[in-house]
Amino acid sequence: MKAAGGLLSAIGRTPLVPLANLFADAPFRVFAKLEMMNPGGSAKDRAALGMIRDAIDNGRIGPGTTVVESSSGNLAISLALVCGYYGLRFICVVDPRTTAAHLQALRGLGAVVETVDRPDPETGEYLPARIRRIRELQAEIADCCWPNQYANPANYLAHYNSTMPEILRELDRIDFLFCGVSTFGTLRGCAERLRAEGRAARIVAVDAAGSAIFGAGAAGARRLPGLGAAIVPPLARRELADRVVRVTDRDCVAGCRELLRTEAILAGASSGGVVSAIRRMRADIPADATCVAILPDRGDRYWDTVYDDEWVASLPEAAAKEQAE
Repeated sequence: MKAAGGLLSAIGRTPLVPLANLFADAPFRVFAKLEMMNPGGSAKDRAALGMIRDAIDNGRIGPGTTVVESSSGNLAISLALVCGYYGLRFICVVDPRTTAAHLQALRGLGAVVETVDRPDPETGEYLPARIRRIRELQAEIADCCWPNQYANPANYLAHYNSTMPEILRELDRIDFLFCGVSTFGTLRGCAERLRAEGRAARIVAVDAAGSAIFGAGAAGARRLPGLGAAIVPPLARRELADRVVRVTDRDCVAGCRELLRTEAILAGASSGGVVSAIRRMRADIPADATCVAILPDRGDRYWDTVYDDEWVASLPEAAAKEQAE
């Protein structure tokens, strides 16, 4: 199969910009890695390309292979884009949290979309139900490949080999790295590269309230995709996180709207969560520190949620702010 060229050659090399307006009154500096500038609109382009190329190189994907994956949105779009380039059939298993904009993009890119509309009865979460459907598809389709973003080393290696080296080429010093967690791919790849380079940056994991990744947190349903998981992903190395900040859907909304108002950056939900986490930790960040925030995706897929006042008004009020661990 052909090498990655064309549109796929544009994946990576995203801008790193200072958030000088948003944190104008802070004694520290914050730089944002704008992953929404990838051609598929998110950091997941890197992982999708890495996993598909690895499967091609190792003979698990050929011209007639059907790719199947579970995703709540962004990885699905990235895989649809990569599979489209290679002419591969792609089936994506989603759940009701996937936004209408994500679904439109998937279908426009030629993906076959299956929606799991009932959560797993034991956990009340959709992820186990999505994975169960993936395993059914594997049994049904003879030539089938599941990249498995939750356990595939190519996921985090994409960030080890591209995201963090790009940042290190632009900044001589990094004191704090703020990174959202879901599959743990971005955080693990970036953190392991920092450690390999001998950098002493503190790693802050931004997780969703109610997520299982770091153990007990605030209970409650997560309506926005992107942060958190119902299981501890096999890729997780929780010891890489020096600190954990849990954010609610409302925190994500507030951070997104603040980014848009002050920096004219239209970002997705998990980006807002990262911004809120920095706000939460403001008193603990020393003067003159250099912070990097990974902003995973763009916001035009969230017009009917994050940026819709009526939808936001339907969110439950948080009983209490989650504290950083």
